[in-house]
Amino acid sequence: MTPAELSRTVLHAVRRAVDEGELSVTVPERAVIAPPGPGGCGDYATSIALQLARAAGRPPLDVAEILRARLLGEQRFTDVVVTGPGFLNLSLRGTASAGLVEEILRRGWRYGHATTGFSGTVVRLRCPAEVRAVVVADAVARVLRSQGDFVRVECEGRPAPQWESVLGADLATRRSRTADRDVTTRGPRIADQDVTVRPVPAPGDPLPLGRDAGRWALLHPAAHDRPRIPGDHLVQRESNPLFRVRYAHARTRALLRNAADLGFHPEPGPVSEAEALVAALGDHPRVLAATATHHTPDRLARHLVTVADAAMPLLPAVLPLGEEKPSAAHRARLALAEAAGTVLAGGLSLLGIDAPDHL
Repeated sequence: MTPAELSRTVLHAVRRAVDEGELSVTVPERAVIAPPGPGGCGDYATSIALQLARAAGRPPLDVAEILRARLLGEQRFTDVVVTGPGFLNLSLRGTASAGLVEEILRRGWRYGHATTGFSGTVVRLRCPAEVRAVVVADAVARVLRSQGDFVRVECEGRPAPQWESVLGADLATRRSRTADRDVTTRGPRIADQDVTVRPVPAPGDPLPLGRDAGRWALLHPAAHDRPRIPGDHLVQRESNPLFRVRYAHARTRALLRNAADLGFHPEPGPVSEAEALVAALGDHPRVLAATATHHTPDRLARHLVTVADAAMPLLPAVLPLGEEKPSAAHRARLALAEAAGTVLAGGLSLLGIDAPDHL
């Protein structure tokens, strides 16, 4: 089950409470679904009770209990727990994780992308002619386009040719007749959003790092943090977040090859002790949307590290050992591993970074 589906389920509980006279509120358009915070539990959590409390004229804990009673009736949940000031923590049945894996494998690298085509939003993205600003603008444009926005990128000055040839920054404005002109007025269309990207400049030249490590060095730190150049971005060890992300992806690809040699293939199903990974994968669409909204590719980079770190404990149990025969559990774990690799590859692609099958 995806966060979007969970949001609809929570809103259905709110609507039932309103219809039955227990809450007097306007049903919001969406409920924010995220992994549980400190003190939370389960697979996902929502703050919908805190959001509705003031309008309902009730304490958040009362609202949470009203919604909890209705959510417990949903077969997709094994438990719903209220924690803190009124957070609802949702524990999913195993079949819910299988549905999430099926969706990821069906959509591939486009999992989390907009499904409705052009969003109707035109963004003019500007940046100074500085290497980090240019690479960040390029990554932001990629993520915005994944959410259906039309993006024009303008550089205030002439970017160095190597920023495109080595680092892969593409600042060419992409034109669309539909997006460039308002079909009702036949005049030029004005951008709905005018955004300037101006991160802390790079303290050194990232070109010697090459495309992948150079882009990661510039994108992984938050915009207000100074990137480390050259740092340890080329070192293949656990202290290097880029290595962990690419290594986890390469491991998932190797497992698929090894499983094929053993004669079995991935089949989504319930997987025990993988709650952190399932939550991180389910959170991917929200992270992409937040990255696009706030123009923060570092948010996506950190999320990929979270997915990679959550995937690694699963991988040793994917293949049967010794004389053990492949079982439904092995096939389900293989499918979950493939889903993790798919999210990692898709996320790296949006950052303009390669995800090799062999490392």
